[in-house]
Amino acid sequence: MVVEASAYKSPNPRGYSYELLQVGEVQPPNDVATALGTEDGGRVVVRQRLLVHDGDPVELSWSYYPVHIAAGTPLAARKKIRGGAPEVLADLGFPERHFEDRISVRQPTTEEVEGLDLPPDVPVFRQFRTVYSNSRQPVEVSVLIKGGHLYELSYRQLAE
Repeated sequence: MVVEASAYKSPNPRGYSYELLQVGEVQPPNDVATALGTEDGGRVVVRQRLLVHDGDPVELSWSYYPVHIAAGTPLAARKKIRGGAPEVLADLGFPERHFEDRISVRQPTTEEVEGLDLPPDVPVFRQFRTVYSNSRQPVEVSVLIKGGHLYELSYRQLAE
């Protein structure tokens, strides 16, 4: 199965949907703190989700936002965001200008095996995405985990 990036933008009942697993302020992992520029101990807002396709788990994801941007907004609320995070960020004055992805393959953690219902010894894709707004300001970091045994990642950028 090829997981198209467009699937994340318009979930529907017969295709992709997601479950919100966690929302709150946390101390980010080191790589996230570095990407967001919060290495000085700054906390971030995290939104953890499980993407499901036709009832089967497809992806675990964690999206992190600087507290000074996300606090008091729909990004920090424990509910699904109508229009998605990019729309909220744009409304707050932080439109997405570009992003950078780093993709690696590794053995899954216990949480990932259980959350994605993976067979034993199946590696996962780890996608680390940093979203930038104006002046290359990082406004979101997402860590996306997908089972490597059934999926192929497909990316393309269309000219605007």
